[in-house]
Amino acid sequence: MRHIAVIDIGKTNAKVLRVDLATGSETVTARRPNAVLAGGPYPHFDLPALWSFVREGLRDLGRDGPVDAISITTHGAAAALVAGDGDLALPVLDYEHDGPDALAGAYDALRPAFPETGSPRLPLGLNLGSQLYWLSERFPDGFARARHILTLPQYWAFRLTGVAASEATSLGCHTDLWAPWTGEFSSLVDRMGWRGLFPPLRPAATRLGPILPDIATATGLPTDTPVLCGIHDSNASLLPYLGREGALSVLSTGTWMIAMALGGVTAPLDPTRDVLVNVNAKGQPTPTARAMAGREFDEVTKGRMVTPTPQEERAVLGRPTLALPSHHPDTGPFPGQDFAWVPGEPETDGERTAAASFQAALTGAECLRLIGAAGPTYVEGPFGANRAFARMLATATGRPVIATGQGAGTGLGAALLAGPLHSARPDPAPVLPEADPLWRAYAARWRAEVAARQAM
Repeated sequence: MRHIAVIDIGKTNAKVLRVDLATGSETVTARRPNAVLAGGPYPHFDLPALWSFVREGLRDLGRDGPVDAISITTHGAAAALVAGDGDLALPVLDYEHDGPDALAGAYDALRPAFPETGSPRLPLGLNLGSQLYWLSERFPDGFARARHILTLPQYWAFRLTGVAASEATSLGCHTDLWAPWTGEFSSLVDRMGWRGLFPPLRPAATRLGPILPDIATATGLPTDTPVLCGIHDSNASLLPYLGREGALSVLSTGTWMIAMALGGVTAPLDPTRDVLVNVNAKGQPTPTARAMAGREFDEVTKGRMVTPTPQEERAVLGRPTLALPSHHPDTGPFPGQDFAWVPGEPETDGERTAAASFQAALTGAECLRLIGAAGPTYVEGPFGANRAFARMLATATGRPVIATGQGAGTGLGAALLAGPLHSARPDPAPVLPEADPLWRAYAARWRAEVAARQAM
């Protein structure tokens, strides 16, 4: 197989890509915002609009050239309740809705402890189990209509093939529904009587079936075009690195920054600091830490990201101007801390971008420390094109950073479910820790300020 269509549904944007496994190149052929609708019973994703977008994207992709297979990757913390007729029993809840918090006490009495699931207690609907519990309690009639609970990649695979499946990377991303060390559903699933709603478990690379006849008609794709089961987006970014020797870590960046360690130092994981155990595409437990760094970066820069001049970068380092976490104190490695500028807000967009880049990098370094990361750090996604971020991350960790560029990283990883690259791609040149003491002093000062605020 060579030409893979990838459906990539992120929290912020949805894309349809062509990935060429002969070259590893990714071409985005369609993009749209992943809108959340405020109406109805609760804020929910606009799945009908996404479905039209997916079909149109596949149609255009087929017109441009061959499509040998379709793979799917999406954000986590989302599931579709599918009724017996194939329609949704209830809209797919936006995980940023605070509805599940209203039943937090009752849910906490039911959810398994961290040692069983590797899943920390998260706010809003970030624990998928809390979403399902809230929906079952607040909308019992709709919930009772559900025949299947499908995590989001598998929902789109179901729409394309008619085959329902469960898959471990999506079930294992802080859902409370999965026990990563045993590779089984958690005790919560049986406690709630949900096991029968989850279809058979399939590996992410499984060919669920060819596209349905009506999809072939709508898209113009051959009727025998296979559809793969699909994968959680952070694990798609991790997948290209699973076969490598030695310790390494991956930062998958977008709305969220997800740090994942392979072969690192075994250390106790602190669930109070947004640390968890993911499940990779091989079904293996993977220490992981998270922060909403992409959204935070947009908020700190006020959406006006520019490339800082060397003079602006040096002014931020020398003053120093510190952007301290966080606009999202319920997530990330610094719980309860509110955002602050020290000693004050920068005057130019370039200085603001530099300070925001350093904040994201130092947050990423803390995420990596918490999961015992070792070896080089590979940065996938938007931060992979941010040179200031890479230099500070390398300096703060004392290890090389390999920035793979602007691409989301998820597209190639999802495509690799269909087969390996035809030839290996060399890594970009590593970014090494800075020798200039200003960089090390900045990292030390930032950490000292954060530690002082934590102690208050």
